Amino acid sequence: MSIFSDEFFNPPKIDFKRINSAALLNVTPILRRFLPGGRVVGNEYLAKNPKRPDRKIGSFKINTKTGRWADFATGDRGGDIISLVAFLRDIPQGQAARLIASMLGITAEVRS
Repeated sequence: MSIFSDEFFNPPKIDFKRINSAALLNVTPILRRFLPGGRVVGNEYLAKNPKRPDRKIGSFKINTKTGRWADFATGDRGGDIISLVAFLRDIPQGQAARLIASMLGITAEVRS
């Protein structure tokens, strides 16, 4: 992308809400991809936090209905699947949204 292009000064806006909604419709496969070895218990996906030496499943939980997640051992938390992927991959939320959109075969940008 050239610094003289419109896209440089006005990058496309990401449709976070649509991406999160689509992610929730496919939440279990997404969670299994990013957090293998976890399990669904009721409305929660329980997993080991790959960013620390977790010994067992239990303190890292993702609500499969809302996307809210938390590691109760460290206090890390977020409100949706995009923030979870950003946390797990150490990437900005915009990049995480584009990654999830690509996985789901949808466009990340706001439709006009």
